[in-house]
Amino acid sequence: MTISETTATWVDVAAVDELTPGRGVAALVGGQQVAIFLVGDGELFAVDNLDPFSGAHVMSRGIVGDRDGVPKVASPMYKQSFDLRTGRCLDDDEVALTVHPVRVEAGRVRVAVP
Repeated sequence: MTISETTATWVDVAAVDELTPGRGVAALVGGQQVAIFLVGDGELFAVDNLDPFSGAHVMSRGIVGDRDGVPKVASPMYKQSFDLRTGRCLDDDEVALTVHPVRVEAGRVRVAVP
């Protein structure tokens, strides 16, 4: 599921320079945990921090990489990989993370919540 940018509330979460490329960070955004990732080319992604397989809020601690050019994060629990662009599980087509729009304004990362 992807959150609509037009109906969402944008929440300031961090300065861009506080993020480390290739590593995730968790933020409480609108009462829910969101995992934010800065990938090597400078692109930002935000998905739910809840691993749907284990039920633990750990996605921000996942292993960031790519699979056939698709930016992904692998859960640190059971290692399922998720497309950071769509939230789709690359190992099980019936499972997905919610994707949160993310943008940078004046050097600050902002994440959308419904």
